[in-house]
Order: sequence, then structure tokens, then C-alpha cells
Amino acid sequence: MNKIYSGALFLCSVLGVSAQEVIWQKDIKSSTQDFLSQVTTTIDQQYLITGSSIQTGNNMSGTGDNSHQPNSGYDFHLVKLNQQGEEVWEKYFSGQNHDFLSATVNTQDGGFVLAGTSFSGKGLDKKEDSKGGSDFWLIRINEFGDELWQKTIGSNSDEEARAVIQTTDMGFFVAGNIQNSAKGYGSKDVLVVKLDKNGKELSQLILGGKGLDEVEKMIPTKDGGALLGVYSRSNAGGSKKTENFGEGDYWIIKLNKDGKVEWEKNFGGKGDDHLRTLALTSTGYLIGGESRSERSGNKTVDIEEGTDLWLISLNERGEEIWQKSYNFNNRDVLMGMSVLHSSDEKSSKGILLGGYTQAEGRIENDDETFWMLYLDQNGNEQWRKHVKGESKKKEERLSDIKLNRDGSIVLAGTSAEELGKENWKIVKLGDKQIDQLIEKQDIKIYPNPVSDYAYVEIGFDFKEADIVMYDMGGRQLKNQE
Repeated sequence: MNKIYSGALFLCSVLGVSAQEVIWQKDIKSSTQDFLSQVTTTIDQQYLITGSSIQTGNNMSGTGDNSHQPNSGYDFHLVKLNQQGEEVWEKYFSGQNHDFLSATVNTQDGGFVLAGTSFSGKGLDKKEDSKGGSDFWLIRINEFGDELWQKTIGSNSDEEARAVIQTTDMGFFVAGNIQNSAKGYGSKDVLVVKLDKNGKELSQLILGGKGLDEVEKMIPTKDGGALLGVYSRSNAGGSKKTENFGEGDYWIIKLNKDGKVEWEKNFGGKGDDHLRTLALTSTGYLIGGESRSERSGNKTVDIEEGTDLWLISLNERGEEIWQKSYNFNNRDVLMGMSVLHSSDEKSSKGILLGGYTQAEGRIENDDETFWMLYLDQNGNEQWRKHVKGESKKKEERLSDIKLNRDGSIVLAGTSAEELGKENWKIVKLGDKQIDQLIEKQDIKIYPNPVSDYAYVEIGFDFKEADIVMYDMGGRQLKNQE
């Protein structure tokens, strides 16, 4: 799966004419079913596309010495693209059995941590034995895809990694699910592991009620902790203090920097409400997913048709600010959310949602179509758009959406004529409506303060520039023209 093809497409605005430009599209094709999990924007504004693929003889790129034959199962698959959508490098990390890459986070040194689920023992790229059943498999790599360290975390039960973040102390939280654990509470519980920057395990925490609880998303919080988004089918019991309102609820858990629970909240109606994603705002958090519930429980907005999008804004204590519902007249699936901030990061200006729509029980022109929905900071809809094109297939599912600092948008998902033959599809869009909202900065330096190296962006034309670097005491360290 190493051939990249370009394709043409156009965009259709549902509400009026939109000024959008397709900057590029890449279709990364294979002969097997491939799973795309995430697009991660790198510190230098390139893109790491990650997921799971089965290597075949003609797409074998290997990882280290390229000398081993690929196994017959799924492997971690990474493709790095530059800002023009051109391939920088491609990597596979392989065990001897199935290995599924679920989540990726960019680290402050420019590299990445990969978190997935491994059914493999020691062998090929996997350096540690299986702990029993399936395990968390974590790999830290540098910006070139070279491995720095890896860690297998598990027990006799089945563990499934779902999310990973880097915290303000440079360490990591990885979260996932654990099934039928002797230390658990229900059929499936939440497992959270804290690691230091070198992969040393610091703590483990199991959370759950008496039923089924599945991690969907985790984001870092400003105080060095984490916010967990869980799809819960459990009432109070075990470690869970809050009751469900219906069949399935949004369960939100705030952890402090030591991995201890600060607070938890349940949101739902009498039906099934499935949390998908989280985001930070200037005032707290955004919680997004899909709802099949009418107005009931603590859901104060109604449902129109099929499955509606349901968005909740919370303050930092988990108290509701507002909630809204949105509908595309079918089964609407929310897969990504980006918040547009002011240049000083002190206020949130807008919210970009991305997902796909499925027709339920009937064939529609827009069945399995990527869409984008843009809201103001209070959740009021500004516009919605479908992404179509010459290369559009029958089955199209968005996996992730990212809003770039320059106002461009990257959508990543899968596209197929039939189930079982999904290819990766990555589209970069320019949108004048969003571009006008971006507060441009003439000069931006990040990260700041800096330890090893920094990036400098100069947002205007110039002939010469002098960059002077000082330490925290005001002593000049470097002067570069």
C-alpha cells in the first residue's frame, strides 16, 4: 500500500455558495481492507496518517532493516505527508499476529507516541512477550519514524488501547478498555495508565460500573491532567458514582495530573447516546457524539430523524453551559472536532465538526459522504458542506478532521466501492470563510519556552531577519541572521 494517486473533487455547500478550494487529495490504495484511525498534525505543520493495514509483497516497506517478511495479519501503518501532500516516509510496525493502531499523539520534541492493541507475542518488531490475550502496545518514534522505545502493557485479561496524550510533565496517559478483569467491575471497564517520558509505568487505574464502559476519547487538560470521554452502558456501582439516564450515556471523567478522579458527569436521554469526541475551549470542554434520545433525562434538545449530532459545552468543573442538536436527516456520525481559538488563546471563536452520514434502510445520493459543520462559539450553526468528487465511492467514512493554523482543513477517512476493500482518502481544503476568522500573527515561535529547539514562523514577506534567543535569566544564548 505505497502507491499514492491524486484525484479531483468538488464541494457542495448545503447552505449557500461557499468559497472553498481543494488544495490536494491523496488516495492511498491497497488490495485489502485498511483501517484509518487518525491524522496528526506535526509540530512543523506536516501530517502523519496512521491506521492498520495488511502488508502484501508489493507494499512491503518494513520498519528497521526491511529484511523480515510481513506477517499475514494487520500491522501498525504510518504515512507521513508534507504540506503539499507528498509522501515523506512510510513505516510499518509488525508483530507476528494482528496489531491494530488506534491513536497517535505528537510529542513536544517533534516525534510521536503510537498506541494500539497487540495480539502478538515477542517477534519481528515487537520486543516484549504478550501479557496474555490482547495488550496495549506503545511505541515512541522520532520525527523520521525511528523507534525510541516501546512498551507492552497488559494482564491475563484482554486490553484494548483507544487513546494516548502527552501531559505537561512530558509524560503520557494511555487509556483503553479491559474485559472481564479480576480487578474490574463489569464486562468491560476503562483502564488508564500513566507513564513517564521514557515509558516507565507510574500508575494504573480501572474505572467502570457493573455493565459495559468503553473509552472513546481522551484529551489533555490545562492543569496537567486528562479528560476522559466514555460511552457508558452502566449504572452507578463499582467505581462509577453517576447513574445512566438511558440505554447508553456520555460519561465524562476528569483526572488530575496524578491520574486520580476529580469529578465525573453523566449526560443522556432515555435512548442510546454515543460519545465520540472531546475538545478544549477557553471556558472548559466540548463533548460531542450522536443521540437517538428524545428530550428526556438531562437532554434538553429533541431528535429530528435517525441519529442526530449532540454537542454539550461544559465549564472546567463539568457544569453545563449549553447543549445543541444538529441533523443531516439520516444516521449522522461525528468523528472529529476542532475549536478555532483567538490568537492569544483566551477565547474560542468557532467550532468545526466533521463526520459522515449513512442512510438507514434506503439508498441516498449522499450515503457514506464526508461532511463539515461550522458553528459559532455558542453552538449556533453557521454553515454545513458535503465533500463530493469524481473519485467518490459508495462507502466513504470520515475518521478524523484537523483544522490547521492557516485556516486550511485536512479530512482523513476511508473510501471503497464495497465493504472489505477500503482505501485511505486524505483531502486538504482551503476555506475562505474559515480563513477570514483566523487571527494572523506576524511572528510565532513555538514551543516557548524551549528546551532543545524551536520553530519560528514569519507571516509576511521580508528580506532579512535577526533571531535572538535568551535564557530565562535574560542572558543572550544565540543570535542568528
